[in-house]
Amino acid sequence: MWKEIGDREFGKLRPNLFSNRIKSARIASIQLSNYKDIISPHRGSVNSLQVDLTEGRYLLSSASDASVAVYDVQRATDYDESGLIAKHKHILLVDKQHEQGHKYAISTANWYPIDTGLFITGSYDHYVNVWDTNTTQVVVNFKMPGKVYNTAMSPVATSHMLIAAGTEDVQVRLCDISSGAFAHTLSGHRDGVMSVEWSASSEWVLITGGCDGAIRFWDIRRAGCFRVLDQSHNQLGRRPSLLTRSTASKGSTLKPSSGGPNSSAKGRPSQKKMGNSASIKHSAIARQVRGFGKQRLHPGMLSSQDRATAHYGAVNGLKVTNDGMYLLSAGSDSRLRLWDIDTGCNTLVNFETSRLQATKATQLAISHDSTLVFVPCMSTTKAFDLWSGKKMMDLRGHYENVNCCLYNSLDQELFTGGNDRKILVWSPSRTTTEELEGREGQAFAIDQDMWSD
Repeated sequence: MWKEIGDREFGKLRPNLFSNRIKSARIASIQLSNYKDIISPHRGSVNSLQVDLTEGRYLLSSASDASVAVYDVQRATDYDESGLIAKHKHILLVDKQHEQGHKYAISTANWYPIDTGLFITGSYDHYVNVWDTNTTQVVVNFKMPGKVYNTAMSPVATSHMLIAAGTEDVQVRLCDISSGAFAHTLSGHRDGVMSVEWSASSEWVLITGGCDGAIRFWDIRRAGCFRVLDQSHNQLGRRPSLLTRSTASKGSTLKPSSGGPNSSAKGRPSQKKMGNSASIKHSAIARQVRGFGKQRLHPGMLSSQDRATAHYGAVNGLKVTNDGMYLLSAGSDSRLRLWDIDTGCNTLVNFETSRLQATKATQLAISHDSTLVFVPCMSTTKAFDLWSGKKMMDLRGHYENVNCCLYNSLDQELFTGGNDRKILVWSPSRTTTEELEGREGQAFAIDQDMWSD
């Protein structure tokens, strides 16, 4: 630790690299928190969790009893008798008793990406509501054709205010908050859409997972999806980084020829002369091949590519890595798959066998450096190494099935919610922090001068 601090001070270690190492060391010691407790007001299973993207301070939760609550995870509302455990009670609660509240289970809740003044809820009562946080009133609502499974807003959008809603209907609907109407619908799935996820690198790209086992990529500026992931289309491992590829390409172009200055002319194979008819035929075939490579299938065409599946069951969980290069998917076939977004290939990462939920949407979480993925596996939450698939941690604390997990990169904390109506906090061990503070105190005492005032 002290060597790394010295390297950072002398400029040998970049600040962001030092910060990532500290965070990685903290998350490696994550355990059930013994100093922070979330007091859940829900009387049904907790279905979704989200921390606001602006401050990382306010936690939003939704439950099957048609209630949604907000907590301040930075400032405690109360302490236990010993004063050691901070209790965080809800600072806002909307339930069935509210005049504009949902009538059935709330399956999803999201913060407005750039402000905590609004939040969005989707429910089994076929409505998506947009709420004003300060007045707890519905600003605008959207009537859906079926149960709402999932909603999402783009975290990088600057040109639109669209809510993507996946329902038990085959169409994905884009709801425009500014106009209060549907912008348009995306047709392509053959069954209900259980998970939706926006790209982390483009505000126009939407990813959806359906009960038909398909994962589709959409450019919302045009009709039809432009990619359907196929589990049989694969590549082994990660793509090399951009820096590595550029270095390799430079090396290949700058590599000198071994045959001298005239070697290129000498080494060129002799070409046979072709007649006019043969040359015309050859050029026509070449043009046809080039045209076939550039040909793009019409969105409405039924083809083998359009019918490709990513899972053998419903796709009930999607999560894009923070750099926007990879996509993790979870299916009712109890399989986790990691996809290369650029090529659309399955990377063949073999995640250890785990049993996943099959009846409802699952919320996955990825660590700040995209090395760990947290997956609800029945009554436990398992942490896997994203690139090797090896199980790193097995977090047990819930009495019933876990439905959602959320990683807060600000404090390196994990929040989980389950059917036992509890919201648990998993925090880094305080032992390492206390030891570090003790050493800093000793170092400060050694450096102090002993002169009297």
